[in-house]
Amino acid sequence: MKKKLFVDQKPLQCPSQLKAIHDTMDILSGKWKITIIACLNFGTKRFMDLQREVEGIGSKMLSKELQELEVNGLISRTVLNTKPVTVEYAVTEYGQTLRPILWEMANWGQNHRSKVKSAFKVPV
Repeated sequence: MKKKLFVDQKPLQCPSQLKAIHDTMDILSGKWKITIIACLNFGTKRFMDLQREVEGIGSKMLSKELQELEVNGLISRTVLNTKPVTVEYAVTEYGQTLRPILWEMANWGQNHRSKVKSAFKVPV
C-alpha cells in the first residue's frame, strides 16, 4: 500500500505542485529578483539606493528586473515630482505575500552556512 503525502490536508499531486513551483520560479528566476524584493521588504527605495544595496548589479540589469517585477505586480514604481525626477520602488501588497518564503529562505541559508562552516571548521 502506497503512502499518500499531504499538503494542506489534500493529497499531494506531483504534476500540479511542480507546475506551481515552475510558475513561481519563472517569476522569481534569475540572480537578482529575490534579492531586490528582499531589499524592498525593508522599505521604499530609490533606484540608486537599490543599486548600492544589491551589490554587483548593473543599472541596466536593475532596470530590467524592476520592470519585470512591476509587470508581475510584485513592486510598485512611483515617479515623484522633483527636479531631477525621482523614482521610488516599494513592495506591493501582493508582493508582501512572498515574505514568508523570503524569511524561510533566509533562515535556511543561515542554518546551511553555519552547518558548512562547522563541517569545514571555518571560523564564523
